[in-house]
Amino acid sequence: MDTLKIRVFPDVCLKKKAAKISSVGEKEKKMLDEMAATMYLNSGVGLAAVQVGIDKQLAVIDVGTGLIKLINPEIIKCEGSQSEEEGCLSVPGVAVKVKRAKKVTVRFLNEEGLTVQVRAEGLLSRAMQHEIDHLCGILIIDRLNPIKKMFLKKKAPKASRP
Repeated sequence: MDTLKIRVFPDVCLKKKAAKISSVGEKEKKMLDEMAATMYLNSGVGLAAVQVGIDKQLAVIDVGTGLIKLINPEIIKCEGSQSEEEGCLSVPGVAVKVKRAKKVTVRFLNEEGLTVQVRAEGLLSRAMQHEIDHLCGILIIDRLNPIKKMFLKKKAPKASRP
């Protein structure tokens, strides 16, 4: 199975909102499998398509309870809040305290094209919110205060092109 190259901040593809998928076919299933292999190889718990330069609303997540493949995911309900540190494969070596909903209900298509709704809490809730952020062009560093964000941007290499 092929693995994909993870794009790293400040790559411009990480700031783009991903395109919705109109139908699920073999191409999308293969992309999801390659994304999962890439995520596992890099010891991640989630990976969004934009992180590997694919402009599609696809994400994979495994927080230790099995692989979840999400197509066109959307948060339809949030409950509570919590702040925890998060890392990101596209922002290596950086951990940011991020305030997120404690519980979320997420609706998405599975790889068979069927609508699924999952109510998540704990790490799964956080991972789903993190990957959906990626699909909207939002990185964990976007949640930093302006001074920390400016410092991090100065240390980053020049933006790469897709």
